[in-house]
Amino acid sequence: MEPNPLASGADLSDIVLNTIRTRRDLHRWRDSNQHGEDMHSAIDVLEAHRTGTDPKMFFQITQKALMSSLRVIMRADDSSGIIGSAVDRLLELHPSAALAAQTPPSKLVEWMINFQFHSEADFFTLDIVEYAPALGEKGLELYRRRLADIRASLGPKPSEDERWRSSHTHEWFTLEHNDRRLAVLDRNIAEIIRTHARDQRVAAWLTDTSKAFLEIGETELAIEWAKRATDHDRGHQSRSAAANWLTLLAEHQPEQLLEATHYVFLRWPSSFYAVQLRDRAGSRWPEFREEVETHLKTQPDEAVRFAIADGDPSRALELAHELGPIDTMTVQELAKALDKDDPVAALDLHTELVNGMLIEANANNYRAAAVRLKHMTKVAQGTGLEQHVEELITFLREEHRRRPRLQQEFDKAGLP
Repeated sequence: MEPNPLASGADLSDIVLNTIRTRRDLHRWRDSNQHGEDMHSAIDVLEAHRTGTDPKMFFQITQKALMSSLRVIMRADDSSGIIGSAVDRLLELHPSAALAAQTPPSKLVEWMINFQFHSEADFFTLDIVEYAPALGEKGLELYRRRLADIRASLGPKPSEDERWRSSHTHEWFTLEHNDRRLAVLDRNIAEIIRTHARDQRVAAWLTDTSKAFLEIGETELAIEWAKRATDHDRGHQSRSAAANWLTLLAEHQPEQLLEATHYVFLRWPSSFYAVQLRDRAGSRWPEFREEVETHLKTQPDEAVRFAIADGDPSRALELAHELGPIDTMTVQELAKALDKDDPVAALDLHTELVNGMLIEANANNYRAAAVRLKHMTKVAQGTGLEQHVEELITFLREEHRRRPRLQQEFDKAGLP
């Protein structure tokens, strides 16, 4: 749908709402995806005609489109997330549209409460920080009172462990979400820690605290809490937190970055962090190299990948033989790295990969094997190994002569 000049807001409303609303059966994945794409096209039109449309009319259309989208998603197979992302786009438009339309704060508060606590599609949230300009001081006071009334009506707050057994799980979740966003809006450091870090049992909560501090410009506190999340344990959340911590240091405290990268590498030795440490160490890299290689040897795949990343495929091959089995993905990386420097070794690895692909009778495996064999013919060119590859292909055709689909895939790839 191409954005076209419109005669009036009514025309815009017709185009947007008639596209979003549908009576189609959206329980089929493909139908749902197609309608989701249509919804995005309608939102493109809406956004394109924001300028020149009466703000009150634009707000009305946006709000109606949003509520219609919620009704659509409740009866659709949105496993691809296309309709959900359309709803997110409308949620991003709504606060600024409300501000431009000078929506009465009391009316906006009522809508926000209904949306969060009484909507069937209760898996979407609103951000009070985004709505604050439209609400103003009096609107925020009213919003806080409404939240307090809801909280009081629920009775004693259940513990974190009992939350999921409560009959008011959604209400407590929504109230806590608002508590966190109000703490950010108020720039209240103590409340940010209380609402985001909670009892500090989960590394991700510490990361949330860090992000909240960054949002209000408290950079040092953001870095401090990112480090706390990194140190929490050695699980995947702490590992993600480490990446966040290094990103913050790179932007705000670059003088600390080398030491921090070394620290993170020692907690999670990997080729990824080894490369980062090498690059950040610069002329000091010799100070770290032996330690890095020693730690990586406990993980053969990481040791081989780092040698490849370090531009030394021959060393990578030595490590692969020395340290033991490496996974298929690493073998693929190593074979590719050796194609030019050591085609004999590369072809041995490619052959190993092809044989592995053909263990199981599978059309996708046949196709992948054919592509790799075609690549092997190119690697062998000018090396005197061309006949070796041709003999391998001939052997495989004979070995698997009762697999007609394999023969077809080999033929499609132009193999002899």
